[in-house]
Amino acid sequence: MKKLNNSSNMTNLFDFFTDEIIHTILDHLNDDPFAKKSFSLVCKSFYFIERLHRKSLKPLRSELLCRILHRYPSISHLDLSLCPRVDDPSLTSLSVSWKSTLRSINLSRSRDFTSIGLLRLATNCSSLVEIDLSNGTELTDSAAKAIAEAKNLERLILARCKLITDIGIGCVAVGCKKLRLLCLRWCLRVTDLGVGLIAMKCKDLRSLDLSCLPITEKCLPHILQLQHLEDLILEGCLGIDDEGLVTLKHSCKSLKMLNLSKCQNVSHVGLSSLTNGAEHLKQLVLAYGPSVTTDLGKCLLNYSRLKSISLDGCLVTCSGTKAIGSWCASLRELSLSKCLGVTDECVSFLVQAHRELQKLDITCCRKITSASIDCITKSCTFLTSLRMESCSLVSEDAFLLIGQRCQFLEELDVTDNEINNEGLKSISRCSKLCSLKLGICLNITDDGLTHIGSGCPKLKELDLYRCLGITDVGIAKIACGCPTMEMINIAYNDKITDSSLISLSQCLRLKTLEIRGCPSVSTVGLSAIAGSCRQLEVLDIKKCFNINDNGMLALGQSCQNLRQINLSYCSVTDVGLLSLASTNRLQNMTILHLTGLTPNGLAAALLACGGLTKVKLHTSLKPLLPKYIFGYMEGRGCVFHWRDKAFQEKIDPNGWQLHAGRSPEAV
Repeated sequence: MKKLNNSSNMTNLFDFFTDEIIHTILDHLNDDPFAKKSFSLVCKSFYFIERLHRKSLKPLRSELLCRILHRYPSISHLDLSLCPRVDDPSLTSLSVSWKSTLRSINLSRSRDFTSIGLLRLATNCSSLVEIDLSNGTELTDSAAKAIAEAKNLERLILARCKLITDIGIGCVAVGCKKLRLLCLRWCLRVTDLGVGLIAMKCKDLRSLDLSCLPITEKCLPHILQLQHLEDLILEGCLGIDDEGLVTLKHSCKSLKMLNLSKCQNVSHVGLSSLTNGAEHLKQLVLAYGPSVTTDLGKCLLNYSRLKSISLDGCLVTCSGTKAIGSWCASLRELSLSKCLGVTDECVSFLVQAHRELQKLDITCCRKITSASIDCITKSCTFLTSLRMESCSLVSEDAFLLIGQRCQFLEELDVTDNEINNEGLKSISRCSKLCSLKLGICLNITDDGLTHIGSGCPKLKELDLYRCLGITDVGIAKIACGCPTMEMINIAYNDKITDSSLISLSQCLRLKTLEIRGCPSVSTVGLSAIAGSCRQLEVLDIKKCFNINDNGMLALGQSCQNLRQINLSYCSVTDVGLLSLASTNRLQNMTILHLTGLTPNGLAAALLACGGLTKVKLHTSLKPLLPKYIFGYMEGRGCVFHWRDKAFQEKIDPNGWQLHAGRSPEAV
């Protein structure tokens, strides 16, 4: 590498670095796309090294593919999920350019390609091991036949490919015998025949997702004979019932994860038959399924390796929880979200029997009281995640116990609870806390946030939705004490002003900012965020009436990562909206009730924002826009969503009650 300045005798320090060392440096820049770009622009040598080093790529738009093919010769992982239009010539070109290196490709959000392009991809790229074709609602059996030419394929995702039938799946079964993972979720034309063929031909399968398929127990004997199968997902398979399951004569000893959620025709009888012999079972999902009774508990009594069970939405009986408490296994994860029948007695049995619990979800278990929290925190001191949204009978004193006894917590959700500042002071002892959700907690103020800011420096996610007692002072303490913050929601807090946003501009890693319904926030605060938080991806400024075009200009100039914005009710005009075209990654935009916006200005902005895939507009604008705009935008892969909401001048004071599932009259 040449010296940086020949007139001086100083040597460029990078002259002493081998390519391997520089490659290691590049590996550490993977989380920041702009860092890699900056690296490549330093000099020709760096440009060349970065060009050869890059292995993964996620283009912003389809039209960039042609340029990328020439610049990066060694791509192995290609994510085209931001490219809604990818045609056959594009697939052909990339399959030729990267025929010896490409190992995985994501086409889950792309359209316009057919079986012809897929055939070129499968035949040219001999190293291809993974294809994601999720949401390919127009793909037919000919596409599946083309995929079958990828003889080394190990992972195939066909979720929502609703036109593919048993014939196409049969081709895949014959051609892709090395498959280890197959997802057929919502492939509604695939029946027992297709699934049976897969099970008979693809003997190396480790993971199989058959969610919502019209299958019965007839295909299960073949599946259960797969010697390496570890994950089996049968969510919403209503054709599977107890009567069919009890006839099974085979067992799958290798099974580690079984998902039977929403299988409403399966009780403990069918479950017992299906899990018979699965001695390695570690995870079981029964959400919105059978009632948790003594019989269900007994049928899982001897699975000593079971570590995780989800019973979300199930009817829970006290006798059932006692049976779970007598299991040989020591659970690490337990989810009882929205379960009916969960009482303090139930919780007591469970946590005293499974003291090594690390993750517990009791969201919307409305019958439990502080006694449950006392028992949980006393028994499960190694908890890393506790979710307890809307446990309305838990008193404020109970939250003191969480901080005193569970200091390994990394995630805590106490949305819509009676926690106060003393509770937050106690929780601030949890120095490893990364995610804290306090939405609709009306008893907390700046004092509580001060404790969190000083005690939880690793906090990355904070939800303060409708916490009406907080002000700029509390936000300043959070911003100062939690510099690695990535997501914060301070929506509908009328005491929040620009001062809060200026404080949050210290959080340079901020990616998601929700300040909807903060009427005292203006362009001044938003400009501070735009100037410092260059990684910002999601921004909600709905009903921030004082944000105008200058705020949009600041975003367009500095926030090149911005993907999603809601600027409904803001004081933005044609000029401000058009300036957002400078943000190359913008995909999702919601524009309702912008009084300063004209149809011509909107049309110009839509045309200028080349990466848009989803736009929400008011129906009143539909007849005012030029007719050609719809065909052009849809041809580019953009979908319009039309809303007929009336203009709402004031912020709804009862909105939090509706958000929490309450009736305003009942409060």
